[in-house]
Parts: sequence; structure tokens; C-alpha cells
Amino acid sequence: MDDEGLAGMFEANRTHLRAVAYRMLGSETEAEDAVQEAWIRFNRSDTDAVDNLGGWLTTVVSRICLDMLRSRRTRREESLESTVVELFESRAAEADPEGEAVLADSVGPALLVVLEMLTPGERLAFVLHDMFGLPFEEIAPIVGRSTAAARQLASRGRRRVQGATNAPEVDLTRQREVVEAFIAASRTGDFDALLALLDPDVVLRVDGAAAGGQGSKVIRGAEAVGGQARLFSGRARFARVALIDGTVGVVILPRGRVTLALVNRVADGRIVELEVIGEPDRLAALDVTYLDT
Repeated sequence: MDDEGLAGMFEANRTHLRAVAYRMLGSETEAEDAVQEAWIRFNRSDTDAVDNLGGWLTTVVSRICLDMLRSRRTRREESLESTVVELFESRAAEADPEGEAVLADSVGPALLVVLEMLTPGERLAFVLHDMFGLPFEEIAPIVGRSTAAARQLASRGRRRVQGATNAPEVDLTRQREVVEAFIAASRTGDFDALLALLDPDVVLRVDGAAAGGQGSKVIRGAEAVGGQARLFSGRARFARVALIDGTVGVVILPRGRVTLALVNRVADGRIVELEVIGEPDRLAALDVTYLDT
């Protein structure tokens, strides 16, 4: 097929692809970049044997978006909602018919704020299945998981989206401040500072591998948990702040390999739950985005 024919086939799917990319990325600029990259790959590929070109292109742009989400080294710390509102206003002022069609087929600012809270895998599985009806058998190879795991990613994303409609917006910046203060206090062994960061009824859960093969354990109360945290001081020098399955936490990387993950739940400026994960299979299943540089 000549270049004009290829361009026509792609243009017939462009609006749909921009809507998919926009839902994934929450940014029209990045969405357009993803679609442009999809065009480059389409132009270089032999698609003569492709029966469903729209599905093929959706898969390509989804993989591009997933790579873009995973490559983000830091989270935007300004309000995403205000950014999206500005975006909608600027697009309305441009009065671009194609752009208006994309936005009409896309999502509102409130849902984009919620989607930003999902991990890349959750976001992709939820968007492709719940918003575009793509079967999990097709989503699984895109996210590099089994069909069952892809179904779980979408389910987890769906629960977070549904729960967020009645919950205050997660303040990732505040979570990060608390976690960074926790690391600093652990490194210096400042017990008073640790206690100030822990809820009086904080719960610490440690899996068997993280507990040195002695079996999993549960510790309750700020003083008891603070005492355990002081033992973490030697490892704290290898700590990096990260978004772990959508929550700000800590990973320990001696010699560049993740050996522990600390998943926190923060409420009212204090840590109310802390889970320490050391089992290799559980570590491998975590979706981690580093927040430090």
C-alpha cells in the first residue's frame, strides 16, 4: 500500500488513539507524542496480515503509554486537577474540532485526578478494560502479566476509583514528606522523631523473609514499632523513596538490587500502617516508581 493509503488508515483511527492515550497519560501533549510514536511504528511495520487494525493500533499506543508512565522519574507535585482544568480551558479556547472530539470522548478533570493515583499497570488495565472494553486476554501481554494478573490489576484500579469518589484526594506530597522524615529519623536513630511520625495505634507487619526467616510478625503501638524502626537504621542508607502500588513508601537497594520494600499508609500526617516486604515473589510483583532523582 502506498504512503497515502497508510496515512488514511491511520488517520481513521487517530481520534480514538488520542482518546486512549489521553486517558492513560492525563496530558494532551504527551498523548499526541504517544500517537505520533504509534504512527512511526505503524509506518515501519508490515500490517498486511493484521485483521483488526484498530485493535492493533490500540495495543501499540497502549504499550507506548505504559512505557511513558513507567519512565516518569518523579511525580508532579502541583495539583493535577488545576493542571487539567487549565488544559480544558485552553483547548476550549482553541476551538479545534478534532480536539473537541477527543475531549468529548475522554474523561473529566475529577476522574483524571483519580487515575493519577493508580500505578501504571492498574491504570492501563482499568482504562483498556473498563473504558474501552478490551478483553483481559489482550491486555495481559501489554502489561507483561498473566490474564488473571491483568484482571486483578483492573479490579484493584476499579476499587481505587470507586473508593476515591467518597474519599478526600490523596495528598502524595504530604505522604512523601512523612516518609522522607521517617527515613531521616531512622538513619540518625532519633527515637523521639520516629514516635512523632507514628500514629499511637500504628500497626507494623513484617513478612517471613524480611524477618530473617523467623516467620511473619505483627507489632502494634508507636513505641514498639519505633523500637523496630531503629533497627532499620543500618539499612536506611540504602533507602529510596518510591511510589509502591500507588502509595508512597521506601525501597532498600544495597548494590542496586531491591531487597526490601516498606509500604506505608499515612493519615493526618502520621503513619498508621507499615508493611515490610522481603519475599522475592512479592517484591517482583510490586509496581515501583522512584520519586527521588
